[in-house]
Amino acid sequence: MSHASGDAGDGIGPWWLDPRLAHCRRIFLRGIAVPARIGVHAHERAAPQRLLLDVDLYVALDQSTPRTDALAEVVDYDFIRSAVRDRLGGGHVNLQETLVDALAAQLLVHPAVAAVRVASAKPDVYEEVAAVGVEVFRFREQQQ
Repeated sequence: MSHASGDAGDGIGPWWLDPRLAHCRRIFLRGIAVPARIGVHAHERAAPQRLLLDVDLYVALDQSTPRTDALAEVVDYDFIRSAVRDRLGGGHVNLQETLVDALAAQLLVHPAVAAVRVASAKPDVYEEVAAVGVEVFRFREQQQ
């Protein structure tokens, strides 16, 4: 998955060019492949299907620049993996939109995370299509 076209929610331009990200480091996990109980159709409810997730966390440089080369000074990748496991372990989800919104909200709970992008893709839906998916981008201040 790659950057989708879209704006930062203000109509000015793509979110990845938003000046609020200028002093951030991007921490990412790409192609997280997990079996997921997701979908509204009977065959999707009957068994897990393959789901691919991409997650980007934007963390202020002053909160993610290690001074002593210690893991405690940065956001650990395991934080992302745990959030994905926790959400997918919570039972069936009908819509990818619901899943990416829930993951974004859960990831923004971390005090160092200023913004997050979560994308999901179901690669096995249509034979002639590589994947169908949904992506969301949120800044901390957009949290309700």
